[in-house]
Amino acid sequence: MPLNPRLVKESFSVVEPVAGKAAGYFYGRLFTQCPHMRGMFPPAMEVQRDRLFNALTRVVWMLDSPEGLASYLAQLGRDHRKYGVSPEHYRAVGSALLATIRHFAAEIWTDEIEAAWTEAYAMAAKIMIDAATAETAPPWWLAEVIDHEPRTRDIAVLTLRPSQHMDFVPGQYVTVQTARWPRVWRRFSIANAPRTDGTLRLHVRAVPGGWVSTALVRHTRIGDQLLLGPPVGTMTPPESDRDLLCVAGGTGLAPLKAVIEHVIASGDRPNIHLLFGVRRACDLYDMPDLARMESGFPWLRVVPVVSDDPAYDGMRGRLPDVVERFHSWADHEAYVCGPAPMVNETVRRLQISGVPLARIHRDPIQSDTRQSDSARSGTVQSGTVQSGTVRSEA
Repeated sequence: MPLNPRLVKESFSVVEPVAGKAAGYFYGRLFTQCPHMRGMFPPAMEVQRDRLFNALTRVVWMLDSPEGLASYLAQLGRDHRKYGVSPEHYRAVGSALLATIRHFAAEIWTDEIEAAWTEAYAMAAKIMIDAATAETAPPWWLAEVIDHEPRTRDIAVLTLRPSQHMDFVPGQYVTVQTARWPRVWRRFSIANAPRTDGTLRLHVRAVPGGWVSTALVRHTRIGDQLLLGPPVGTMTPPESDRDLLCVAGGTGLAPLKAVIEHVIASGDRPNIHLLFGVRRACDLYDMPDLARMESGFPWLRVVPVVSDDPAYDGMRGRLPDVVERFHSWADHEAYVCGPAPMVNETVRRLQISGVPLARIHRDPIQSDTRQSDSARSGTVQSGTVQSGTVRSEA
């Protein structure tokens, strides 16, 4: 039977307004049917419920974009290996999911809608299982903390040495689990291009209520061991020779720094503007290293931007405003990473100024506590995922 995206979307739109209840019902059903699966999930399920619905929303609204959907599902399938997921688990999840949609869309439910959901889930599960089966890299890596450098009261830069070689592309991120919080994974961008010694750097800000980020900044020491999930993400170096605009809010600097390192090492010489925005001057945590990069690569211009510090004598303002008034970017390849409101507004301003969406690579930082960005708004342009919801995990 062919896919019927229309029926899936129409029925899902009935469930969307009660997403929290639906996610709770789904997990209750799943754990009742398969109690042994409860141990695969973290003790507190609030974030997990958000991630489930973000991922499901993205899949539903991408059913009309089969190529982008297949890429997203394959990525999820490979990443889910770190949880110990097997084909049997997909069957259990499918049964609980169908029961959940049927329950919350009961007023409009028909045999045709059930068939549409059954076919859509079978397709998604097959792509994820096939991708996981074909992957030869480890499902997770053990990594030793070989350096822990506090930069501000809330930010630390960690250097990790994985026990096995990890292939990654600059701009990607890994999920991290600490011994303090078993089965709780959080995402952090790799802040360097691949190195000959295989080490990785993470820029971590401890956020209120953030279990993993707080553990990494305040309680992690040199010699500690972390678990890393597979590298994921598509905000990677451009294939064109256009000049680059990089807009980083806070620790959103990490993946952009990796991309810039890669461009410098490649021998190409595009003009690169890096706008590094923070609220207070004391939050400019990486300026000495950025200054070294700038001095060694004359085509790189680093512009620190401070929004809430009247005493700062450099560039002041909100990043979207500075981007708009600073330069004409219509011929540039743009990279934007940081808090979601900043990213979304910067992308909007860039589009208004003439930068095509296909040349805007964005990555909103996801909170360590809750996922709030709507997956429904994600689109795929020229193979580049244009929404941070690519980071959603079910």
